[in-house]
Amino acid sequence: MKSCCGLVTVKNEPVPLKSVEVDVHVQGHVATVTSTLLYVNGEERPLEAVFVFPLPGECAVCHLSAKIGDTEVVARLQDKQKAREEYDDALSSGHQAFLLEESDQSPDVFQLNVGSLPPGESAAITLVYISELDMQADDALGFCLPAVLNPRYTPQDMDRSQMATVTSVPAGTVPYTLALSAHLSSPQPISKVECNCDLEPLAYLNPDKTQATVSLSPGHLFDRDVELLLYYHDAHKPTAIMEAGLDTAEPGSLMRDPVVLLSIYPEFPAAVTSSLSTCGEFIFVVDRSGSMDCAMHSGKDAKMRIESAKDTLLLLLKSLPMGCYFNIYGFGSRYEHFFPKSVEYNQKTMDDALEKVKGMRADMGGTEILQPLKHIYSQPCIPSHPRQLFIFTDGEVGNTKQVLDLVKINGNSHRCFSFGIGEGASTALITGLAKEASGHAQFITGTDRMQPKVMQSLHYALQPAVKDISVHWNLPDGVSVTTLSPPLKVLFHGQRALLYAQLKGENAANPEGSVTIQYNLLEETVKNQLSFCLRPTGDTGVTLHRLGARTLIRSLEIEERAAGPEAKALREKLLQLSLQSGVSCTHTAFIAIHKGSGQTVQGPLLHRTVPTPGMFFGAPMALCCSMPMARMAPMRKMANMAPMARMAAVPAMPPEPESPPDPLLQLIFLQKASGSWEMESSMAKVLKKTDDELDKLMPVGVDKAVWATVLALIWLYGFCLEAQDEWQFVAMKAASWIQAQKVDCVSQCVQAGNALLGCQLQQKTLGL
Repeated sequence: MKSCCGLVTVKNEPVPLKSVEVDVHVQGHVATVTSTLLYVNGEERPLEAVFVFPLPGECAVCHLSAKIGDTEVVARLQDKQKAREEYDDALSSGHQAFLLEESDQSPDVFQLNVGSLPPGESAAITLVYISELDMQADDALGFCLPAVLNPRYTPQDMDRSQMATVTSVPAGTVPYTLALSAHLSSPQPISKVECNCDLEPLAYLNPDKTQATVSLSPGHLFDRDVELLLYYHDAHKPTAIMEAGLDTAEPGSLMRDPVVLLSIYPEFPAAVTSSLSTCGEFIFVVDRSGSMDCAMHSGKDAKMRIESAKDTLLLLLKSLPMGCYFNIYGFGSRYEHFFPKSVEYNQKTMDDALEKVKGMRADMGGTEILQPLKHIYSQPCIPSHPRQLFIFTDGEVGNTKQVLDLVKINGNSHRCFSFGIGEGASTALITGLAKEASGHAQFITGTDRMQPKVMQSLHYALQPAVKDISVHWNLPDGVSVTTLSPPLKVLFHGQRALLYAQLKGENAANPEGSVTIQYNLLEETVKNQLSFCLRPTGDTGVTLHRLGARTLIRSLEIEERAAGPEAKALREKLLQLSLQSGVSCTHTAFIAIHKGSGQTVQGPLLHRTVPTPGMFFGAPMALCCSMPMARMAPMRKMANMAPMARMAAVPAMPPEPESPPDPLLQLIFLQKASGSWEMESSMAKVLKKTDDELDKLMPVGVDKAVWATVLALIWLYGFCLEAQDEWQFVAMKAASWIQAQKVDCVSQCVQAGNALLGCQLQQKTLGL
């Protein structure tokens, strides 16, 4: 076929989507995102364009409209099945129609159908969603515009006749452009903005620097998710924002009453943050599907995802406390575990595990995480050793909702710390795993190193668990509260907790209220309180109402999937809430119809699939094609869908060297489970010294293991301080081991070690 448009897919078919323009308005901790997609039909027949694309898993999609020439058509939100029928009827009647719906399997995947676009005509489709900004470890607020949607593996037991197609091409080769601009507004001054893509200079709009604009530099390749990091002064300050309801909404409804958003930052006593548990059952679950053999990013010297995961397992295994229990699972189309059940952590079991880690490959086919989780949950928990799951995956899972439902059912038996590896990891899966099992989610993208983020989560896992969390509202007479957010199940020191609530009634004489978060920590009761004004805070429209509605919708959807006879009533409640709030859910869809001439299209419509960028660094190019995911609906009589593409197993690679080449990892590799090091030639090599030099400066009468362990600590603090987040637990174990030896020569060892390695470190600095 001759290309009329100049932009073609891998099938040599023209792509009608020409450009995507994104306008982001950030107000404090909330972003309103408006995306305009320009479609042009440069072919000789009418067409239908199908675009399957990612959105943040927790966003509230609240608007769809289409502009055809000078005419704008605003979509209605209604029952999904009715919307699909209206769409088909409109096309059959010769009209134009636009349909936006959420995936039935994963809330971070949407499908947009642009139907019956006549030859030579264009249509600008605008969709709007609202999302919360993520809190980062360095106090930044993170906004992510998902761009990458990798094909997601569909498990064998799912109905393959109900498939939709995710069409991915290598990142940077999509045949449409992206422009993004952001308007930032904050009560506190904006310090700076960072991005993983090239930006135009930040422009402040007022003298106190509370408003600013920033945009992507021209020529963006659409080769990655766009991540903005916003730095405000006092970003961790607890806040309360009140938003008035709509006078036109139904009395007593969510949209009529005021809504309050509370951002709370628990502050634990210092004794708690420094107190780390020495018990626990740690289960590491590692994705070994074929897609883990892709590179972490497109830059020079990027590691394969599976190799980065193996380096992280090394750090984790060396950082665990003696006497805890652990196991390691690998999964793909099948799963395996290192030990039949979790084993006690000691030198032998650690050595056995390290030997198995070295042999791990991305050779297990597809991404089926449900079965290994079922096996883990079938194992009895170990008394006095709280279960902690660490899940590492690139998130290319087709049955996200099934997985999250299973985790929720077992949520009271464990905590889950999840890690999304690489661009395109499912936000719904990664954040959902942590949310349903009271853990913490992390994403490793671009040139991020996995290890510091994993160590931060290990620190959370080793902290004493918060128990008996309760929320107490202190409101004036005549004012009551309905909490929209699910009950708080987990709190971490300094990490934000968000609460949405609907307020009913009023008390003009007393406009003040407060909320107290109370919990037990190390057998002590801790209280964090936040006071707030009951009067609305500025003109925020209905942004908070829609985010509150989205929060409640997600909770109801989970309840509905687990319900028996009550499922029908819950579905009706979901429909009513979605339609009242204007926020889509799994049962609703946006439908817009533009009535044209009414003449029926002669012959079938051309069907064009718009590709999304996919990450296939280092993978066979055969992967860069259409692959099915669990479909959203019968695809409007599209009988010519691409057949299922199966991922071939990655061939075995040659064995790795005995220890990692990175000097830091080499040193950590040599540490014993107890925390000590032995004096050996391989350690001398890491320190860039000879065996004779180490022996010559060793103080007289000192145990060689004590001397070696002190030298390791000096090297870590003297030469790898910038990576302290990665080796902090390794060093703590080493210091604890030295102190347990109760020797009197530590100061001599530190002095001699400083002389040997050219450092000037104090004994206290080393934790000794």
